[in-house]
Amino acid sequence: MQVYYLLRSKADGSYLVARINNDEAPAAKTSNYLLMFNEHFDALSYLNTHGKDVSDRFAVESIAATQIANLMQRWGFKGVGIVQDPILPNINFVAKS
Repeated sequence: MQVYYLLRSKADGSYLVARINNDEAPAAKTSNYLLMFNEHFDALSYLNTHGKDVSDRFAVESIAATQIANLMQRWGFKGVGIVQDPILPNINFVAKS
């Protein structure tokens, strides 16, 4: 079973997302893509590299791949961003179909 790791706010329970503007329809809302990591340590590396000042406000949460569709629907995410390299960062974005 494939497991992914997410970063979740300890304050309000929201997930760390990438916000992507829609250039084709500027009046449209920004699309939120759920950031996912392949390893627990990748999520921590991302936080320590890009959010040192807020890293204590997030927790790493694991999720089975089979649960992602339900999570995306519940939170209204446009898709996912799978972080391949947390330092650069290199992210593969996939919109839900």
